[in-house]
Amino acid sequence: MVKVKKIIFLALGFPNAEENTIIWTDLVHEFHLQGHDILVVAPASNKTDTGLRLEAGVKVLRVATYKLFDVGPVLKGLANIMLPYQYKNALKINNIKLDFDLILIPTPPITLGKTANWLKRKTKAKLYLILRDIFPQNAVDLKMISQGGLIHRYFRKKELKLYRISDKIGCMSQANIDYIKTHNPKIEAAKLHLLPNWENLPKFEDLGNIDDIKAKYGLTNKFVVIFGGNIGRPQKMENIIELAKNCTEIKDLVFLIIGKGTEFKKLKDNVTSLKLFNVVLEKKIPKKDYYNLLRAADVGLISLSEEFTIPNFPSKVLSYFGSKKPVLASIDLQTDFGQMLEETNSGFWAEAGNIPLLKEKLMLLYKDGDLRSKLGANGYKYMAENLLPEHAYNIICKNV
Repeated sequence: MVKVKKIIFLALGFPNAEENTIIWTDLVHEFHLQGHDILVVAPASNKTDTGLRLEAGVKVLRVATYKLFDVGPVLKGLANIMLPYQYKNALKINNIKLDFDLILIPTPPITLGKTANWLKRKTKAKLYLILRDIFPQNAVDLKMISQGGLIHRYFRKKELKLYRISDKIGCMSQANIDYIKTHNPKIEAAKLHLLPNWENLPKFEDLGNIDDIKAKYGLTNKFVVIFGGNIGRPQKMENIIELAKNCTEIKDLVFLIIGKGTEFKKLKDNVTSLKLFNVVLEKKIPKKDYYNLLRAADVGLISLSEEFTIPNFPSKVLSYFGSKKPVLASIDLQTDFGQMLEETNSGFWAEAGNIPLLKEKLMLLYKDGDLRSKLGANGYKYMAENLLPEHAYNIICKNV
């Protein structure tokens, strides 16, 4: 382990931690609390919100970029290609002293590898890659780009270079490590190690009465299966719709889906056309309400597309673990997420698309309150012992 004082974190999604927190803000603030001098480079919310500032005590350089979210794949791809040039230019314009000891870069996107490589050459800093997205293969799996096509070859070249220039690579699960080893045999296996997802445990005090929040969203006297997070092609919400269709006879069971993404409109249209009165959709709600709804829910829902050939590991499970909720997962067979649920005895899973088995697992939870409590407590314990920002911080520092 080298002595790390100054760190630069190249971010894609990084909200102002005074207003909202995500996995990346939690990690950055752990480094800050541990006494490191850390600078975050991240997109600005608008063109007037640029420059260097303090956000919740952390230095953040906000950069004007092209629109990175809620756009089509072509515009999103171009925006990501331009990102390293915009970040490099912003560092120069703002006279940022390039004397970092450590460069942290998460995926997505892989295009920021160009900025990371430039910083590495300038500073001789160690480069630590937080691998949370195996791109471009995930885009191939979802039929967004063609295997072996021009776009795939371009991004695959960038992916391989990012792996080569990284000194260490933290992977979400053992299946991710195995996948990278198998499909990138020239990458040094010693670079790879386990870096599970992390999140702070929620603080539920003063959040309000559960009955009140259920009444606000029309969930009084309902058994609530909650899904919170991105609604896109990776989640394949059609499987959840099929599950809901097969549960309409259970009058007090409701699927509460909260989130936004490229597939939200399609999801909403499906719910309307099928007249699924047991599905409640919310695109955006106050953060306090979301935490209260997690408390009020009975089961936390995970959904991954069966089309994946890469092993994904959904970070949203941490919200369920932190809320002591049992997990029900519809997942592909590439991920080892189901194995984790079994080993920690924190939930049930079924292969995505196998609706009868998924319903069978749901019914086990629906009928047994003691079982739900036991599984929820197990997930909470596992998170408290293994999946906090301090755990991620220690793993990263141990490996650089």
